[in-house]
Amino acid sequence: MQPSLIRLSGLSIYPVKSLGGIDLQRSELDSFGLHYDRRWMLVDQAGHFLSQRRLPRMTLIQPAIESDRLLLRADGQQPLSLPLHPQGDEWIEVQVWEDRCRGLVCSAEADRWLSEFLETPCRLVYMPDSTRRQVDPDYALSSDHTAFSDGFPLLLISQASLDDLNRRLPVALPMRRFRPNLVVDGCTPYAEDRWRRIQIGGVDFRVVKPCSRCVITTIDPQSAQRGEEPLKTLSGYRRQGNKVLFGQNLLHNAEGELALGLPVELLEVSGE
Repeated sequence: MQPSLIRLSGLSIYPVKSLGGIDLQRSELDSFGLHYDRRWMLVDQAGHFLSQRRLPRMTLIQPAIESDRLLLRADGQQPLSLPLHPQGDEWIEVQVWEDRCRGLVCSAEADRWLSEFLETPCRLVYMPDSTRRQVDPDYALSSDHTAFSDGFPLLLISQASLDDLNRRLPVALPMRRFRPNLVVDGCTPYAEDRWRRIQIGGVDFRVVKPCSRCVITTIDPQSAQRGEEPLKTLSGYRRQGNKVLFGQNLLHNAEGELALGLPVELLEVSGE
């Protein structure tokens, strides 16, 4: 077998759902997905998840992981320091789309910090290892679970697909607009649409569902301002029914470690 020309070129986590991301050189892949990815989430007073769809200013909060702490930074605020493994005894029921599960309340300090910056009452919750939120059984096994992602633990986009989109846009957009966990290079545009099973670093992945894109992709992460792109352009050639598709959702069959530069082996491709 010839060596794969496709490589893992991007690796990112989003520790707090809908806040900024962290680019990595390598990451552990645990049972939830990439280590620390979307293990925290903001909720309103009713326990419903908050995102940039409702609060675009969430994109202006930038996380960082330093030693054993999660740091949140935003203009005009002192950095907020949180333990990577919160301990507490206050649990609340939270809701992510149609899913309900329990979240561990982080601290009153975190709630005040976030509520002040976002100008709306909110609470920060954490998903411990003991919590299980099953992935949609229409696409997953009963053993597949995820943290506070929209629905799947991993999102993959090829660099070629973004390059093709940017050639159609009046102003090119960075990959972070689409918030993938995995970026791959060395394939043709939208080749990932046909992948069904891949292997990266000895870990098998199932490519289970295209990602339907929403208004978050139109929010500038530098200013939190909304625009028309890229949904206006994508809807002209990536629409299926009432959905605009860009990227693929993945499920992993084992834990392991991923690092930039690892080859991406195609194990099953539709039409072959």
